[in-house]
Amino acid sequence: MSERLQQARDELEKAANSADSDDVREDIHDTTDVFADYIRGDRQPDHAILDEQLNTLRQARTRADGTTESKINSAIEGVEDYRESSYQDR
Repeated sequence: MSERLQQARDELEKAANSADSDDVREDIHDTTDVFADYIRGDRQPDHAILDEQLNTLRQARTRADGTTESKINSAIEGVEDYRESSYQDR
């Protein structure tokens, strides 16, 4: 579980480093903080909260370009894969 979220968080760190916009960078950092809490904790992420974070990332992606956009997209895909696999495990 945490491996996919860790990979997404790593991609978001790279996206934040390449972001030209403070707004995009702030959205990314807010999301990486949430993912870090899940990675360190023993509890499963709440899917409603994951949906909120995904929406934040999708909005940030529309304001990003180049490497930042690519890294955000990669993180989104990782979280969506995590959600899909964790849903099937239930």
